[in-house]
Order: sequence, then structure tokens, then C-alpha cells
Amino acid sequence: MHDTPEASAWVRRFAPLARPGGGVLDIACGSGRHLRLFAGAGHPVTGIDRDLGGVADLAGRPEVDLLRADLEDGSPWPLPPDRRFAAVVVTNYLHRPLLPLLTALIEPGGVLIYETFARGNERFGRPSSPAFLLEPGELLGLAGAGLQVVAFEQGEVDSPKKAVVQRLCAMFDVQANPLTWPLPG
Repeated sequence: MHDTPEASAWVRRFAPLARPGGGVLDIACGSGRHLRLFAGAGHPVTGIDRDLGGVADLAGRPEVDLLRADLEDGSPWPLPPDRRFAAVVVTNYLHRPLLPLLTALIEPGGVLIYETFARGNERFGRPSSPAFLLEPGELLGLAGAGLQVVAFEQGEVDSPKKAVVQRLCAMFDVQANPLTWPLPG
């Protein structure tokens, strides 16, 4: 058994919005908790991180594609420009130059599930640099790029540790059939 933290409650809540069997991209996948969640639900998964040590046990599985890439060093994006996913997941990671790219990674009807730290978190420790903390409502700015917001939260949480976070779940390119997906409980 691999000893990794449990998948985020936010990600677990909205994971059912990903098209069944559709590919899932986890940006800055870390220990692979969300790769494991989606792979376990029958999705092929792609994880990107500069250090794949936390997901080494997943290497070689046919449904798992692991890409070692430093997304902050100016290197080219590690995926083909036309690659799309049923879900894109980002947790505990912020690199603002990637934000405009997110909608281009999501297939029509696909979902973005994003959760990371926000301004105010510096009271509780790391991250504390403004470069790694979202400004109030910053994730909502993605909605103008073809995303329709399903849920948004920002504020202080106690679990898994005391922090200030921002969370967004949004669907991409759903103009033909807006607001018809079932909301997970």
C-alpha cells in the first residue's frame, strides 16, 4: 500500500463531473493522490511534476502517463498543443503563467478542479510569498475564458491544516447545454 494523503475533499466532490473514461491531467501531481483517485475510477491519467518520486510506484501502469517537467523554468509545455482532457486538476500549486493555458487543456464539456492557497495564508506558515498566494477572487477570473463556474469558495479552513484557500470547479465550453450537470453532494 502506498502511503499518500487522501485525495482532497474538493477534488473528490467534483471528480464525478469528469466524463466517464475520459483522460485526467494532474498538474504538479506530487504524491499522486489525485492520480490514484481518478485511475481507480477508470480514467487514464497524466501527471506532471518536476519530481516524480512521489508517484514512482505508478510508473509502468498502462493507464498512467508520468511526465517530469519543471513548469516554472521556461521550458516548453510538455504536452502536444492539441492534447485535451476530460478533467484538469490543480491542487496546492500556483504558477500564474499557466492560468491562461488551463482552458486550452480541457475538452468541451470537461471540468477544471482547482484548489490552492490564497492571500491570508501567510498567517499560518507556508506558502507565504505573494507569488504563491491567490488574490481574492483570482480564480474566478478564469470564468471569462470559456469556463462556467459550478462552485467557488475562498476562506479559512482547518483541515488538513489551518490555511486560507481558494477553490474553483468550472466546466469548459458548455454553452449548448449550460447548468445541466448533476451537482455532486
